[in-house]
Amino acid sequence: MDGEISPDAVKTLLGTPDAPRIVDIRSPAAFRRGHIPNSENIPFPELPQRIATLDNADRIVTVCPHGQASVQAARLLKSYAGTADARVESMEGGLVAWEGDLVVDTEPDEGPESPF
Repeated sequence: MDGEISPDAVKTLLGTPDAPRIVDIRSPAAFRRGHIPNSENIPFPELPQRIATLDNADRIVTVCPHGQASVQAARLLKSYAGTADARVESMEGGLVAWEGDLVVDTEPDEGPESPF
């Protein structure tokens, strides 16, 4: 792991051509309720099986609710051969420290409401 990065620095990087890949390690349900724009959801328990999807990334920022589990995720990513050359950071303070906009995914339509 290459350290922590502030939420403000992440926000600044998002608008650049060299924007990092933002990996949100929360559950899919938590991710749908609100996530950083352009982030991707790879839940922490799935990270070992899906780590190859991050091969050849130049910079990766891991995100969790409070910035603790994302440190573990960043360490795991940095230890993988496919991401060993990437800059891998954890977002300091997690999503509770994020002051930018969040993308909220709407739940899929379950069909018509039951009359009961």
